[in-house]
Amino acid sequence: MRIVLAEDHFLLRDGLIRLLQAHGHQVVAAVDNGPDLLLALTEQQPDVSIVDVRLPPTFTDEGLRAALTARRTTPGLPVLLLSQYVEPLYARELLTTGGRGVGYLLKDRITNGAQFLDAIHRVAAGGTAMDPEVIAQLLVRKNRDTALAALSTREREVLESLAQGRSNAGIAQALFITEKAVAKHIGNIFTKLGLLPTDTANRRVLAVLTYLDQ
Repeated sequence: MRIVLAEDHFLLRDGLIRLLQAHGHQVVAAVDNGPDLLLALTEQQPDVSIVDVRLPPTFTDEGLRAALTARRTTPGLPVLLLSQYVEPLYARELLTTGGRGVGYLLKDRITNGAQFLDAIHRVAAGGTAMDPEVIAQLLVRKNRDTALAALSTREREVLESLAQGRSNAGIAQALFITEKAVAKHIGNIFTKLGLLPTDTANRRVLAVLTYLDQ
């Protein structure tokens, strides 16, 4: 894959480049600030971008802002946020720009290269890769009476696993249930959230966005 990387710490940036190249990927641009990131995304149109939220010059949200601007220009441009911090507002803003090809991982919670590379592939393929801690913080304020209130405890667990980017087999393994049960729960979720079959939208993604945006 062709990858744009935005990370201001030299050692981490260099380590990520080496890891990605060792697995056959091409880092077409490696930058350390927001303006250069936006330029690289616009010019390179990568298969996926790996972006630190906080970049120079102000170390606030330059990385995210560059990614959002690029996604407005190129809808669906895959973006994987990689941060030390849970930034719920930033995560929600990115997710609401479109459900395809987005992720948010916490640097300190990535325990091995295979986990990281799997997340990159899922995002590049148009899926999601969300750290459970990010999801938990996005759900802290979800006490209102919404359509989600109709979901059972198990259906909520399945939907949370969907938000993490797991397949039906992965959900079954994580929750110690059968794939047939997972499929039934997902069908119930779609029904309760009013997500009808359509040729133009991915109901799994729409369900996750509904879950995170209530």
